[in-house]
Amino acid sequence: MRLARIASFVHKWLALLVGVQIIFWVVSGLFFTLIPIEQIRSEHLIRPSAPQTLSTAALGPLDAIRGPSGASPTKLTLEQRANGPVVIAEFADGPPALYDGATLQRLSPLDADEARAIAAAHVTLSAPPQAATLVTANTPEYGGPVPAWRVQFAEGGLAVYVAQNTGAVTARRSDVWRLYDALWALHIMDWENHEDFNHPLIIIVTAITLLSVIAGVILIPYRIRFGRMRER
Repeated sequence: MRLARIASFVHKWLALLVGVQIIFWVVSGLFFTLIPIEQIRSEHLIRPSAPQTLSTAALGPLDAIRGPSGASPTKLTLEQRANGPVVIAEFADGPPALYDGATLQRLSPLDADEARAIAAAHVTLSAPPQAATLVTANTPEYGGPVPAWRVQFAEGGLAVYVAQNTGAVTARRSDVWRLYDALWALHIMDWENHEDFNHPLIIIVTAITLLSVIAGVILIPYRIRFGRMRER
């Protein structure tokens, strides 16, 4: 019976100490299993694009592409976009740049109207974007390449991020994603950056929860025996 008293004491007080966090774990875990990750990422809103054959025959002279100090690019990527082929050039001495695939005219940095057009072509929403805001630093909502345009839509609070230097859509954030992110922060107990799930606090709380569960398991045979005695 001494073991039962110790287990009861440990189980009761440790469960009281971590009870709120256990509720957060269960609620957030249930949400993660109920909502498909494709919906969280707004993949169902991406406008489908037909496969197209890219050809380098129509490209201009690539040796005309130079970095800020006149150096050649370290990498060139040819992509098909809604308005035609583009070339993304990466440089060792500066940020990447976007060029028209036919004329090799530099297109970046993109302005707000160009970012709105790219975002509108990326999704299937019928309503046009409401606003475009330039983001120059990473936030809990967005950790991609900066600077980037945050193009806001009305439906579902959707925000599409468009990299200013490359014109690439780097992220989609909706109200469902923000709820997911908030629950994820509660789940891993990282309320600032929403990324670190190996910090000391969650390790300590998890260890305490484990001790409480073990104490509860130890109590099971004693509770069953006590219940049978009461029935008799």
